[in-house]
Order: sequence, then C-alpha cells, then structure tokens
Amino acid sequence: MDSSVNSTPVPESPTEDHPQPVNGEPIPESKLVIGCKVMADKDGAYRQAEILAMHTKKGRPVVYVHYQDYNKRLDEWISMDKIDLTKPIEWPKVEKKKKLSGAASKASEKAKARREAERKKKGPLLQTASEASTAAASPASSTDMVDLDSVNSHTHMSSITHEEEVEKLRTTGSMSQNKPESARVRNIDKIQMGKFEVDPWYFSPYPVELTEEDLIYICEFCLCYFGNKHQFHRHMEKCNLLHPPGNEIYRDDYVSFFEIDGRRQRTWCRNLCLLSKLFLDHKTLYYDVDPFLFYCMTQRDEKGHHLVGYFSKEKESAEGYNVACILTLPQYQRGGFGRLLINFSYELSKVEKKLGSPEKPLSDLGLLSYRAYWADSIISLLVQQQNKEATIEDISNALAMTTTDVLHTLQALGLLRYYKGQHIICITNTALQQYERSQKKKRRTIDPSKLHWKPPVFTAAQLRFAW
Repeated sequence: MDSSVNSTPVPESPTEDHPQPVNGEPIPESKLVIGCKVMADKDGAYRQAEILAMHTKKGRPVVYVHYQDYNKRLDEWISMDKIDLTKPIEWPKVEKKKKLSGAASKASEKAKARREAERKKKGPLLQTASEASTAAASPASSTDMVDLDSVNSHTHMSSITHEEEVEKLRTTGSMSQNKPESARVRNIDKIQMGKFEVDPWYFSPYPVELTEEDLIYICEFCLCYFGNKHQFHRHMEKCNLLHPPGNEIYRDDYVSFFEIDGRRQRTWCRNLCLLSKLFLDHKTLYYDVDPFLFYCMTQRDEKGHHLVGYFSKEKESAEGYNVACILTLPQYQRGGFGRLLINFSYELSKVEKKLGSPEKPLSDLGLLSYRAYWADSIISLLVQQQNKEATIEDISNALAMTTTDVLHTLQALGLLRYYKGQHIICITNTALQQYERSQKKKRRTIDPSKLHWKPPVFTAAQLRFAW
C-alpha cells in the first residue's frame, strides 16, 4: 500500500463555512458537507475518505464514504464516531455559478420547486451530493477510475506478478465513469439469498422503499425481492419455481446450464440484472433485456437448482461478441465457477462455428479471469501439439478465440519470437511450468458431449426490440 493512503490532507485557510481544527479542538459535526474529505477509521488505521452521502438512520447520523486509493466496492456507511474531526479537512472546491437571464432564472426556480415537491411526496430519501448543495458538489475523484491502458496492457502482464496485479485492481477503483451522484452510493446494505447473507458492492436501482431496510430477502429461484421477512416466507410457500425458467442445455455431475430468452422471461431476467448490478459497477442496462439470451449456471440438490452465475449474450452482435455480461455470485467465487462460465461460452462459439470474444470493457475481476483462461488454454494446446507447427489462426480456430485475443496473450506470455524475418511460436520453460501447475490443480471443464444445444435462429421481426 502506498504511504499516501494514510497521509493527512493539506489544510486550507479556515473560513466560517470551511473551518479547520485548532489546537486539537474538533470541528462540529454539523459543519460537514457532501464532498469534503476527512480522516476516517478503516480497519484500525485512519485513511482519507470522501463523504459521498449523509443520512440519519434510526436517529443516528451516518455518512457514506469512499476511501482514497481503495476500490469502490469497499465504500461503506460509517457512524460519525469513526471520523477524526481533530484532523485537517479538505473541503470541496466551490464552483462559480453563471448568472442567468431573467427568463432562465425563473425557469430554474420553477424546476427547483418542482423537484422539491416531488422529493417531499416520495418521503425521506438518501441525501446525495446533487441534492445537498450544488456549490459543494465536487468532481468525481480520479481514484474512481481504472487506468485502462495499464490494466489492459498485455505487455504489462509479464512485468508484474499476479498478486501485484490483483492489488492494483483492488486499489484503483471501479471502471464506471460519469455516473450520477446517486449511483455512487451503495443503497442496499445486505441481501439474503438462500442460506447466504451477502454484502453488496455497488448501487442497484431496486425500489426506493427497500433502501431503508437492513436486510433484503431475494428468492433464489424466481429472484423476487422483499424487504419484509413475513412477506418473503409467504412467497416461499407459494413459489413453485425450482430452476431458471428456460431450457436445460447442459448437465453433468457438478453443474447445469439453462438458456433463457430475455424477451420471453422479461421479469425474471430483469430481476437477474438488478441482482447482478449489486456486484458489477460497469453494467448499465437493467430493463432492456429483450435483445439478450441468458445462460445461467446452477448447482442442484434436493431443493432445486441454485443459481451460481450467468453470462448474457446478444442475439445479434455486430462485433461478434460471445459474452455481453458475466458474473459469478460472490458466495460462489474462488471456486472455479468463473472459468467454467468462460469455458461454456467458448463451447457455444464452437458449436456456432464462430470466433468469440467478451464485450469490452471487462470488470476488474472478469479481466483477471479471462486472462488466466486464455493463457492456460493456449499453453495447454501448444504443449499437447508441440510436435506440430501451430499458427495464430490454427490456435484461434481450435479454441474459438479471436486472433486478436490469441496474439495479445502470446505476446504477454513471451511465446512469440522473431526468427529469420518471421514471427514463430515457441514454448518456453516458464510456459511448461505453468502448464504443469495447472495440471496439478485438476480443474473442472465443460464436457462438449453433454451439451445439447442448437444455435437459435431469429427472424427479422424477432430482432426488433421496443419496450
């Protein structure tokens, strides 16, 4: 961790609106505003944190903070006693307001009055930066952005270790840019899904009445959501769905896959998108599910098929993407399920006789998963065919990967060498060691013989979407 994480902000010249602690005396809590940066307790150490929202919960004031140089998924609500008000505070810069003409000023006042009336009708909501004060609103922190050039740089892979890359992704923030201020605040505290209680990572546009609840109950079969435990139990007594509402196209002794049409099962797919938005910050579509097919991976027991993860796929992709959005639910992560999802997407591409690639940009964890899958798949193919000369096109066709993904992976692994005026593919000792390590792990893979699926064909009328 860089030493700047624990650095104290440089104090400004104190003013009546922007006071600074004097002689160790704390400033009043009432002076804090949206956008100011304070020193907050995080895991026993004080770190600089930006206040994104302020709220009163059960009679106690709480603030939602983003820790400097930390991933956005670690943002959280904290109580005021975790903020050290005796340390200097970095106040948001005041933006100068432009003078409006008489007509524009009246229109602005009317719009403001209308918004205020609508806000009162909806009841007490979370206070965000846009609502608190336009003068106090601060620009989005640069730490909310991932340096995509460095993250996606394939030559960069060979110069740092896997642990260093994970650390970089953990501390460089989320990949979403220019989001509304309200979307920067995680609005759901905790969800219960089956036997698991899960802490969400990001904002998801669930109904506003759910944001006041400490725990949201989600049915693991139909994905309906409830803020009341009694209502949830009544629903579970009536819910007769035991698996995703689609065709089972793959089953082995470990997992099953279901294909769901977003047009035929709109409600279920929208609920799935709302759920996945809690863990994917770069996802933007929640309701327009008609153009997509959803491939859901489940594990089954005597109670039914439990959702593990999924990926969506456009029915007609102009860029040839074989995955639009991919997610393994947090309670099942680090179990090899992400690799199985990626493996399955390429098996579908093989049946379609097409070359596939995931839609960009990938999430930070998705990027790591795809890099590892590409590297292991290409090295395994080269080792198994080491007596044969292989070209990039041969590898691409054998694995259903695009030549661009194959080329970049070979470059990152250092398997491309320039010899006598041409590039050749050679297996290095490092690649052989990586292959031996992967073989010892005995990872599960998709068995193509158990895939019963034909690529769906859609008419022009079926590919016209309006909702």
